[in-house]
Amino acid sequence: MALHKTPQADIRAKTRRYFEISLIIALVIVTAAFAFFPELEQESVVIEASQEIVQIEDVEQTRQENRPPPPPRPPIPIEAPDDDVIEDIDISSEIDFTEELEAPKTPPAPKKEIEEEEVYFEVVEDPPTIIGGLDAVRKHLIYPDLAIRAGVEGTVIVLAYVNSKGVVTGTEVIRGIGGGCDEAAMDAVKKVRFEPGMQRGKPVNVKVSVPVRFRLN
Repeated sequence: MALHKTPQADIRAKTRRYFEISLIIALVIVTAAFAFFPELEQESVVIEASQEIVQIEDVEQTRQENRPPPPPRPPIPIEAPDDDVIEDIDISSEIDFTEELEAPKTPPAPKKEIEEEEVYFEVVEDPPTIIGGLDAVRKHLIYPDLAIRAGVEGTVIVLAYVNSKGVVTGTEVIRGIGGGCDEAAMDAVKKVRFEPGMQRGKPVNVKVSVPVRFRLN
């Protein structure tokens, strides 16, 4: 059920009346003030400000009275007269232009000696063999200290270049194990002699692989 305010309890209903009454009273007061107090004295306010005078002085431009003298000009070189007179020299040559001259002969070019590279066979009828077998290689083999301390073991495959006289002219490592064993194996193979390889009954240069085994006891 909605509640309704009674006219006696409604404050907003009398607001307009109160506003009009207060406005009439204010107008009456203002009118009475102008009627009884027509003259009002106004105080004059004087503001004093101090004026500062700034004098601007002209600064004279400084001038350099004592300027350094300009550097002296370099002296112009003058050729000194020479008492010695150079006499004209008459250069004459006796050349017979009618004489036929022979062209200079070019020296013969030096003959280049053609060095034939040695050819090493990889496969022959009778391959080279080590004199004394692999025991001869072991006699010249030195086990490196670094490999011993590191415990390096294994087999190094050395490719030996054996000429027709059974002498090792060069070596290569096909498979190495490191630790200085590769170099030691090549040095040992270089110190042995081979029975030369044979091809059609003649000794020839052959490449042969030599296994060198390193084993710690």
